[in-house]
Amino acid sequence: MDMPASAGVSERCRKMSGVLTIIGDKWTVMIVMVLSERPRRFNDIKRTIGGISQQMLTRTLKALERDGMVSRTVHPTVPPQVEYALTELGHSLSRPLRDLGTWAGANLEQIHANRLRYDGERAD
Repeated sequence: MDMPASAGVSERCRKMSGVLTIIGDKWTVMIVMVLSERPRRFNDIKRTIGGISQQMLTRTLKALERDGMVSRTVHPTVPPQVEYALTELGHSLSRPLRDLGTWAGANLEQIHANRLRYDGERAD
């Protein structure tokens, strides 16, 4: 039995929702942008981003690794050194994120003014 077209859209939307949840997260955006510059070790990522907890960084890196956007390489040193890098898929994500950041920066003042106006109208 064929499914109605709307059921197919709903299923696709549900699948996409999980992906959009991870790539829309502020920590994911920051990690991807930091790693787009070069591969880095855990503490270097943490220091560069600032404000992210060790637990959140670990959780986000694992999610990105699971989705194939970040690779994790353990170097056989004492103590072992772990390096994180964007995969090809991760680099393909960094481009639209950079564009989105450029858009946000270009429109930041207008959005701030709109918020002030909106909030002022609602306060009356």
